[in-house]
Amino acid sequence: MIKKINTKFIKLIKYYSLINHNLIYENEAINRYKINSNLAIKSSKSGELQALKRLIDSIKNCELKKNSTNIVFSDGNPNAKIMIVGEGPGANEDLEGVPFIGRTGELLDKMLSSINLDRDNVYITNVVNYRPPENRNPTEEEIARYLPYLNKHIEIINPKILILLGSAALNAITGVNQVISNVRGKWIDKKIGRCCTSVIASFHPAFLMRQPDQKKMSWIDLKMIRKKILELKINIGK
Repeated sequence: MIKKINTKFIKLIKYYSLINHNLIYENEAINRYKINSNLAIKSSKSGELQALKRLIDSIKNCELKKNSTNIVFSDGNPNAKIMIVGEGPGANEDLEGVPFIGRTGELLDKMLSSINLDRDNVYITNVVNYRPPENRNPTEEEIARYLPYLNKHIEIINPKILILLGSAALNAITGVNQVISNVRGKWIDKKIGRCCTSVIASFHPAFLMRQPDQKKMSWIDLKMIRKKILELKINIGK
């Protein structure tokens, strides 16, 4: 029993060391993710994804688009069986056109690394593809406008596991206004178009930076994702 407890404690220490975010960052956006962005990994899905990106880019009379620098479409591997949906781009993402960079991206990468994942074996997008002003959450109207594009995006990728980070992603996919702390860590079987997937919600990295005491709950969610990867026999190339 003592050995089992010690093993769990060691793993928890390892996780906290991985997501320790008390570091100094540059104010400028980090562009090291660009090697994987904009569908750099060749995929049979590239045509559909590029068509979807052009369709989103052609949206008219959208205040988010008017006030943004770039469309923020995706990052990672289109062939991945694990898909992550965040809320909306921040200032760094808007400049680079890549989701989850800067401080939130660093933390997300460390969270993924704690369960042996990285951007080569996941696919990442957001509920909305343009930055909400002042990094606010997307409104219900904005989510509703972009939801058909998000659903199509998920259908194209066809993930076995869909990870929703933040309340906007949770409510967009479930269609119900829920508090993420009440539903995180629970699996939901969901059909989105032709895609049948296992969905789990967890805290957004930006929230964890504001509320570091919730990292222990995030670690529970990550362990559940690791277990599901094994149950579904997903080859992550590790």
